Amino acid sequence: MGLLLGLFFGIGLLLIIWSFVAPAEDRVRSDGRLVSKARDLLASAGVEGVTPGAFIGACVITGFVAFVLMFLVTAALPVGAVFGVMAGGVPVALLKARARKRLAEFRELWPDVVDNVASAVRAGLSLSEALAQVGERGPLPLREPFKRFGSDYASTGRFADSLDRLKERLADPVGDRVVEALRIAREVGGGDLGRLLRSLSSFLRDDARTRSELESRQAWSVNGARVAVAAPWLVLGLLSFQGDVIQRYNSPMGALIIGVGAAVCVIAYRLMLRIGRLPEPERVLR
Repeated sequence: MGLLLGLFFGIGLLLIIWSFVAPAEDRVRSDGRLVSKARDLLASAGVEGVTPGAFIGACVITGFVAFVLMFLVTAALPVGAVFGVMAGGVPVALLKARARKRLAEFRELWPDVVDNVASAVRAGLSLSEALAQVGERGPLPLREPFKRFGSDYASTGRFADSLDRLKERLADPVGDRVVEALRIAREVGGGDLGRLLRSLSSFLRDDARTRSELESRQAWSVNGARVAVAAPWLVLGLLSFQGDVIQRYNSPMGALIIGVGAAVCVIAYRLMLRIGRLPEPERVLR
């Protein structure tokens, strides 16, 4: 047991140190699928200043702490392991919830942003100036990315590069479409810019309204799936305080029961979400 504790502690400490001292170019070269997903999740949730390595390390440490606590309480290795795995996924679940909330909020605000840009263009401002003024007069949650776009463009004078950095900060599928539409509008030019912006605003408003209605109808199935999956593990957690009962799981048969139950819960949860899910917008224009 002491060797196991030391091993997990060393792995967690190594991940934390590596996230701070490893050169940026080395981290980019060694990016795997897990690191890439962690980076995308952090960007979608709007979390800055946290590296993918630090986030993965936090998941490992959280799972390890939960494993140790449950093992000390129950003295049953299978129970500690399954609760450790679940606790390791808590940071991921929190970030996904934050990302969904952020994207839903942005989806409601994008029509107002496009309307602001269209009004500024009609008032005689250039497209770059119109985008920069969104950082001063646009919707509050979107002001900071556009304010930084204005600073980037003022310092470099490169509209395309500033738009690329704006997309990276937003990390939003709708934002990608808006930015690319504005890029094309600036390159093409002409008198159709106002009509394009009005059409884009109308399309985004209709899309947000339709998706909001569908998500409100879908919410009951998602909440039902979460309650159904959480119920047996809540019961197992309560049983952990009854030593004679929980010791029945401290055996190969108990570990098999817990493993099969976990697999059934995961499969059923994913299946229910897939049946009732809406198509998620993807960042195909990043």
